[in-house]
Amino acid sequence: MKLTDLNPHGGIGANCLLVELGPFRFLIDAGIHPKKVGRETLPDFDKLAPNSIDALILTHCHLDHLGAVPVALRHQPEAMIILSRPTQELAIRMLRNSCNVMKRQRDEQRIPEYPLYSFSELDRLEPIMFALPYGHTRTFAKGGEEVQVTLYASGHIVGAAAVKLTYKHRSIFFTGDVLFSDQKTLPGAAFPNETFDTLVMETTRGLTRRTGENRREEEVSRLLQTVARTLEKGGSVLIPAFALGRMQEILALLDEALAKGVIPKAPVICSGLGLDLVDYFDAIARKLGAVNFRRTVLKRLGVQSLKRFPDPGKSPSKPTIYVVSSGMLVENTPSYAVAASLLGNPHNALCFVGYCDPDTPGGKLLETTHESSFVFDALDYVTPVRAAIERFDLSGHADREELLEFAHRCEPRAIVLTHGDPDARAWFREQLEMDENAYQVTDPEPGTCYTV
Repeated sequence: MKLTDLNPHGGIGANCLLVELGPFRFLIDAGIHPKKVGRETLPDFDKLAPNSIDALILTHCHLDHLGAVPVALRHQPEAMIILSRPTQELAIRMLRNSCNVMKRQRDEQRIPEYPLYSFSELDRLEPIMFALPYGHTRTFAKGGEEVQVTLYASGHIVGAAAVKLTYKHRSIFFTGDVLFSDQKTLPGAAFPNETFDTLVMETTRGLTRRTGENRREEEVSRLLQTVARTLEKGGSVLIPAFALGRMQEILALLDEALAKGVIPKAPVICSGLGLDLVDYFDAIARKLGAVNFRRTVLKRLGVQSLKRFPDPGKSPSKPTIYVVSSGMLVENTPSYAVAASLLGNPHNALCFVGYCDPDTPGGKLLETTHESSFVFDALDYVTPVRAAIERFDLSGHADREELLEFAHRCEPRAIVLTHGDPDARAWFREQLEMDENAYQVTDPEPGTCYTV
């Protein structure tokens, strides 16, 4: 196998691997980089000759894996998109939202390159999507040779898939983004109990040490206790959440907690895309059974849509739960505005339930001490940090120890490290190279072709 990481920046973001097996050429994902702007967000598609890709295999619908798909296939008219059935339900909706966001950024931030694709290009994607059920195999034939493609549920978010490629009796397994633990709305990864010749493995949590076997359950319990305590004292709670997956999981947890009397009844307010995706989750649950979430959760919780951004420094008149995006308090998002309204009141709480990049407002707030000033630049507003700020580890990625255990079970000859910051990859490399199995470990440099 020849493998090239087309993410020009390395690390996490603009995820895209070029995989060459004999006459076959596949792309695994085509994402955009969340910290770059314009064409800097894209993988290096200049390395792809026109009409040279047989298929793009999409692991899931987060934009760092999905967001550049229309651009990747612009000059690949004969390529198809292989994806899971739930991902097929979600992909175009997520891309349309991304296109709308880019249009706003073009106007507000004067980025002339945006949007990177048009709605008409999205319309051309649907006919070339081939939904492959988990555990089923698609065989490609070319030049008298064959390659098999099989997808496996990888947890993480609804529709997320690992990929197995089998060529000349050798197998390559791509974990994609993986979570082995069950979530409230989704079971954990269901990987095959097999050995592989090559393992291509994510490394997101390489610097995060496991703190206990029941960590996720303990973190959920701690989150609900914080919500209950805040509401009972007359305060309001902000839970910044990614619109796809995390918002629906938090709503399901609140629904169960309310039914059990763990939290008191209070208004629950959500924001646009996450609420829209509830309908998609409901349809996926009814048609495919791939997710444990139904729209009736909204009715039981009495969920309301956020009609307008609250004024900075003005808390709601009664205790309220906000479950709104973005998960990192990015400027000009609902969570950013709600945070500005709640942060100065000591009765309130901000509960982070996902990763926050240190350079985002959410990441900076997590590093700000109590009573220090925090600046909301986009609102021209400064407030002391008086609300409780708490972080809960509900990551959608597997612990590093779990990934190492999986690597040992697979007994691969070679391991390729992907989707992780340099220090996270370095930890995995050190652990694997010390192992008595003497794995061939590759941490690919962007744009370099490796024979594995």
